[in-house]
Amino acid sequence: MPHDDPTLLFTNAGMNQFKDVFLGFDKRPYSRATTAQKCVRAGGKHNDLENVGYTARHHTFFEMMGNFSFGDYFKRDAIHFAWEFLTSPEWLNIPKDKLLATVYAEDDEAYNIWLNEIGMPSERIVRIGDNKGAKYASDNFWQMGDTGPCGPCSEIFYDHGKEIWGGIPGSPEEDGDRWIEIWNCVFMQFNRDEQGNMNPLPKPSVDTGMGLERMAAVMQHVHSNYEIDLFQDLLKAVARETGAPFSMEEPSLKVIADHIRSCSFLIADGVLPSNEGRGYVLRRIIRRAVRHGYKLGQSKPFFHKLVADLVQEMGGAYPELKENRRKSKKL
Repeated sequence: MPHDDPTLLFTNAGMNQFKDVFLGFDKRPYSRATTAQKCVRAGGKHNDLENVGYTARHHTFFEMMGNFSFGDYFKRDAIHFAWEFLTSPEWLNIPKDKLLATVYAEDDEAYNIWLNEIGMPSERIVRIGDNKGAKYASDNFWQMGDTGPCGPCSEIFYDHGKEIWGGIPGSPEEDGDRWIEIWNCVFMQFNRDEQGNMNPLPKPSVDTGMGLERMAAVMQHVHSNYEIDLFQDLLKAVARETGAPFSMEEPSLKVIADHIRSCSFLIADGVLPSNEGRGYVLRRIIRRAVRHGYKLGQSKPFFHKLVADLVQEMGGAYPELKENRRKSKKL
């Protein structure tokens, strides 16, 4: 849940808690940070609710890994750090030929770093322009909302293989599941005000995001996020409680497995079902899960029974799930 930020419905990115640092309003005793952030995207600008269950990568709740620079390192180091972590044998050791990078069309500096320093072939560096109908409205110009810190970004994509339908970013087939973004390096350079003016930030900074579930799929050599170990037991629990056959091809199983995560974490953070704001979004997620239970043939109450399975799966890392499991089951 976001704190002291009325512009946000939910924490939807790893940088939310550092917004005032990027703006120069808050000073920390450090200039670099790394985080593991719980995020919800089910309302507001970033809303993945209706996609959940039907793609390999969308979730209402996910964990975002990130590294941040507050006026310390900038584009060159951010790109080098990301590349080293992804491809070095000392770290993830992902084959370099499985990766490509995108940059904002006007960001020659980032393009040249990828080409001349990283050694990425030019055919695997894609420039993405303003493709959403307005200046700076681009997949490669990151904005937290209508106002606030923003800047060009460079995304790293992983190729899940030619047997999966989809094209490279910027192509007509880009919405397919072959090429999946696994890391986004955002170069925070501006603060966008309510009039749309781009004001330079006092200190250019870096915000990166790497989805844990997507990276786990890469490292476990599976295509879908729902195939990773974190989801397999939850999916089997959903099949058990609904009486449906277990099948990775069944969207409703994935919907319910995803939604028990977001609902339980929201309740643990103090959100209650209501008719407005965060509570209304929570209610919508619960209703969607129950509706998909009906689609699987389960007309009796079942959703609350999955809380115990989630606690078993994630309670070790997030003790608040254990502490609030009775409240979650009751609601």
